[in-house]
Amino acid sequence: MQRINSAAELDARRKELQSGKDPDRPAIAVCSGAGCAGLSNGRVIAAFEKELDAQGLAEKVELRATGCHGLCELGPNVVIYPEEIYYVHVKPEDVADIVKETIAGKKVVDRLVYTDPESGEKAVHLDEIPFYKYQNRNLIGNNTRINPSSIDDYIGIGGYAALSKALFEMKPEAVLDEVKKANLRGRGGGGFPAGLKWETTRNAPDKEKYVIVNGHEGEPGAFMDRAVFTGNPHLVLEGLIIGAYAIGAHQGFIYTRHDSKLLKKNIDLALEQARQCGLLGENILGSGFDFDVEVHYDVGIFVSGESSALMRSIEGRNPEPRPKYIRTSVSGIWDKPSNLNNVETWANVPQIIEKGAEWYTGTGTERSKGTKMISLSGNVVNSGVVEVPFGTTLRQIVFDIGGGIPGGKKLKALHFGGAMGGSIPESLIDTPLDFDALKKAGAPMGAGALMVMDEDTDMVEMARFFLTFLTNESCGKCVPCREGIRQLLKILADLCEGKGKKGDIETMEEIADVMSAASLCSLGKTATDPLRGTLKYFREEYEANIQ
Repeated sequence: MQRINSAAELDARRKELQSGKDPDRPAIAVCSGAGCAGLSNGRVIAAFEKELDAQGLAEKVELRATGCHGLCELGPNVVIYPEEIYYVHVKPEDVADIVKETIAGKKVVDRLVYTDPESGEKAVHLDEIPFYKYQNRNLIGNNTRINPSSIDDYIGIGGYAALSKALFEMKPEAVLDEVKKANLRGRGGGGFPAGLKWETTRNAPDKEKYVIVNGHEGEPGAFMDRAVFTGNPHLVLEGLIIGAYAIGAHQGFIYTRHDSKLLKKNIDLALEQARQCGLLGENILGSGFDFDVEVHYDVGIFVSGESSALMRSIEGRNPEPRPKYIRTSVSGIWDKPSNLNNVETWANVPQIIEKGAEWYTGTGTERSKGTKMISLSGNVVNSGVVEVPFGTTLRQIVFDIGGGIPGGKKLKALHFGGAMGGSIPESLIDTPLDFDALKKAGAPMGAGALMVMDEDTDMVEMARFFLTFLTNESCGKCVPCREGIRQLLKILADLCEGKGKKGDIETMEEIADVMSAASLCSLGKTATDPLRGTLKYFREEYEANIQ
């Protein structure tokens, strides 16, 4: 793979790739996201390879195994280009008809297109399907168009243009200012302004600084970061390099899960290709800026995704949190200034630099700008990865995009934020997707895991489920978290088994207050949020269990 030594060479490479691409050449994009991989998409890909070869079309048709398409509920799904014909629930035995009818005959295989479960209406093209047409897919939209194993595919759609602009047309301070103007808020949970965090690390007195991608994503029901990282790893890497340039870091880390072979494969390959092309390592694009990245894997516990625990893990120590008065932006890995953002936050950076803060702030609400990726799951017709502008209501996400509640049942509650999130009732479904509005309602957005619950859901049992998860995942370092969760879980178990007694609710509230005030890290401080939310809005279910 030829090294690119300047911005001019990068631009020339992109033009060459674009000119050599026939827009009318048929292409088959088979989803290889985690959901479709679990539905034997590999057999579908193998069937396409065999059939194209048998029909003498292997050289005339591009077959690509892509990242997640988003609509996990109907996988394995396939997009046929250039028409953007969308097929769902594709099986190996359907492949011969797709090649014969659609690729060779330019006809639609009617039985494989999306069919609305209520009206029976069919949608042939991707942008006609309700799940997609109400979204704004700035980050995940290219997943169907590129092979995540090919850096040339990414360069061909404009990849690394933002990095080139940052290195040759902007000073580090200007890059930082642009991110601050865009009001990019961290997508990993708290929604803290990314530009201010970058500035803290940049201004820290130590010359050696680090930047980190938090790709741990260990929350139940969260799978949007993996959709980006497996489907378009160079987007995240480009954002990380730009951030490192703005902050003044020359070493970066990617911290991610140990149990995803596809994720590991795509990240390792992306780093190798970027180094070969001169986009990573010494003298990037001939700019004089040096930066490289190491990949570290978690040890299989949820708390290792907490910022300070994650940094201890990178150091080779037990992933135990540190007290919050120690700011990792100033004293992180090996006590050096360390800036940590999650996958989605870094993925937003290239578009901010390429298109400008003014363009970016044109989408969203007053205090929450841009789009947000949501992993939509639970009692909903269309589960999957959703990307919508901030300000979109929860009703639009659940009903217009998600297709509503299956089986004609009623919506009861929505839970945002995974195991440390909160539940809100159906009456608040018109709450906009906004960091501050959701926090005020009692369901902080967290990383963006949205679970839908129908009328049959037992909210006390839901609180028990989340606390069971957190009991197993607490590092046990501090007493308020370790013992507090256990005691709450014991009381909840009694309630669920009909052994509750008067005073149990008040005891749980008292324990929750102590935990949030005295726990060492955010796991312990917010572990009681699912309990608090259900007590606030569904207290009668707790009281009924006692009675």
